[in-house]
Amino acid sequence: MNSGGEPERDDTGLPPVDIEIPDDARELDRDVQAYYREQRAERRRLRHRRLHRRFTRDGILLPLLACCLILALITGTLLTVFTATSEQDLSQLPGYGTGPIPHVVRRPLPAGTLTADGHQVQLQHLGKTLLVLLPPTCGCTAGVAWLARIGASQSASIYLVSTPQTQQEASKLHAQLPASIQADVPVAFDSHGLLSRTYPVKGLTAVMVAARHSPAGQSAAYAVNLGSNDDPTPLARALND
Repeated sequence: MNSGGEPERDDTGLPPVDIEIPDDARELDRDVQAYYREQRAERRRLRHRRLHRRFTRDGILLPLLACCLILALITGTLLTVFTATSEQDLSQLPGYGTGPIPHVVRRPLPAGTLTADGHQVQLQHLGKTLLVLLPPTCGCTAGVAWLARIGASQSASIYLVSTPQTQQEASKLHAQLPASIQADVPVAFDSHGLLSRTYPVKGLTAVMVAARHSPAGQSAAYAVNLGSNDDPTPLARALND
């Protein structure tokens, strides 16, 4: 620029440009900040492009999403199946998961017979069965009905076992059971008290006979002092072990 403010002749052929030099460098702060913002925005755009290319290269994104969806469906199905088979409607029983946990002890069945509906029942030939043993003056109709529902939930046969000492008590309890389960819980007479000599009858007692046999005899377990508020899970597990 000449002193008159007119552009001087430029031999390079470039267009004339007015250049303004500020007196204070701080006046350039706004332009510097704008420049930095543009640089950061450009770096973000570059990162986004690189990430997008990584996931879309060779069509990897859609197969990845499809695999995740299939895995979620398989997991949900397995959880539903395992929950249904492990619980088998035990959650509908009173006391499920909230009451005392019965202590289950293993002891094979003795050899002998019971009499049920005029037929002889060989103890060693029993399949999955729940035997309900009564103490004298039990007064445990609710507990017997609770045990009957546990046996039914596990597809087990159920017998209300009486002895010469508890025959009247067993007949009375059977008559007090709900009509819907009376037919599924016949009274079996143990004339020689084989079961009460093998298993300690302390309060309401249940003998769980599993479906499998062993060289030592039919597999069985028992639990004593049972009540309708107990957790049924150990009893149900013993019927399936």
